[in-house]
Amino acid sequence: MKRAIFPGTFDPFTIGHYSIVKRGLNIFDEIIIGIGNNQSKKTLFSIEKRIEMIQKAFTNEKRVKVIAYNSLTVDFAQEVNAGFILRGLRSVGDFEYERTIGDTNRILTGIETVILFTEAEYAHISSTVARDLISYGKDISSFLPPNIVL
Repeated sequence: MKRAIFPGTFDPFTIGHYSIVKRGLNIFDEIIIGIGNNQSKKTLFSIEKRIEMIQKAFTNEKRVKVIAYNSLTVDFAQEVNAGFILRGLRSVGDFEYERTIGDTNRILTGIETVILFTEAEYAHISSTVARDLISYGKDISSFLPPNIVL
């Protein structure tokens, strides 16, 4: 079985994230969306709310699970027996960072990082932009996957 984790803060989980997972299901048998608990990030939504939102987006997809974790991403991948880390890239600026982390993870554990490029229509969407728009009372429903209502 090819199992991958798709790690992130997902505050909130956007349609870009959703697209990466849906496309990743063409490659992997199972994807575990790992919500990292990063103490240095100030989040808008609780971990419980983020789990609930993501589960709603994948209600009819049994090959997707959502789990919160409090460790290094690569340690979480080993904990859930994932052989791959799935990542999405929105821009060239993301590449060097992801390559460095991916190479380090592979050297330390043998876990491979698989990168999918974000589709052009979603490249402008980020959780940071979504949070900013929410803080100003804007409707971000077009930035969110199906079944997610804030």
